[in-house]
Amino acid sequence: MLVATFGDVLLDVVVLLAEPLAPGGDVRAVNRAGAGGQAANVAAWAAELGAEARCIAKRGDDPAGELVARELDARGVELVGPVAAGETGVVVSVVRDGDRSLASDRGVAPSLAPEELDGAWLACDVLHVSGYALLREPIAAAALLAARLARQQGARVSVDLAAWTEIRSYGPVRFRELLDELAPDVLFATEAEWELLGGAYLTAPVGVLKRGARGCTVFTEDAKLDFAAIDAEVVDPTGAGDALAAGFLVGGSLEAAARRGLDAAARCVAKVGSLP
Repeated sequence: MLVATFGDVLLDVVVLLAEPLAPGGDVRAVNRAGAGGQAANVAAWAAELGAEARCIAKRGDDPAGELVARELDARGVELVGPVAAGETGVVVSVVRDGDRSLASDRGVAPSLAPEELDGAWLACDVLHVSGYALLREPIAAAALLAARLARQQGARVSVDLAAWTEIRSYGPVRFRELLDELAPDVLFATEAEWELLGGAYLTAPVGVLKRGARGCTVFTEDAKLDFAAIDAEVVDPTGAGDALAAGFLVGGSLEAAARRGLDAAARCVAKVGSLP
């Protein structure tokens, strides 16, 4: 099985605070830096779970871009996409008491244009599109083209809605219209994203509502299935939703897919960082 992901690959900096930040002062923390970004995370977890994995993203020609490319290669992920003059994006995740907040600079990633795509990259079983790739141009146009090219080659298409704050700024109604055009086969959302967009208006054969410590709910046209989370000591929740998505896409039946996704999420939160 080949899982291709579309979006961005970033330098992921995790700051695990031992105590609250002190304005003007210095506090203790555990810091980690490595490859990240939603598309990279899902691809890395898919590879970890036994699938072939390809990440389609634009990165800069800077040291950060070289670092993330080497790390993804070491994890069995094929990284494809243009390398442009400019900076690779950076996302900082500040973690305290089991919760995390993100501050993102997407660098050159949103400048990925439709004409820069290679149809061969979209020869896959599943194309997973990061919702971040739908919020800016020209990458949004490239995402729509990527979905069409993947479907022409027999792939399913999934979308993760990514971030309720970004969707709120973009406009929920406008974002729903974009989702309708993309027409994903599988849709992943957090509760905040689901509520913001009005879950009843989200049409996909399979919807996966990510509920954090309360597990997930899988919606189909005929059923609503609740799955409890797997017990884990939460060290850092960064990337847990991406791990769940990867496990779900690699899994078989709906129940097996949900269980595999929740198991991957439990593994993710038990350590620092978003990758396996």
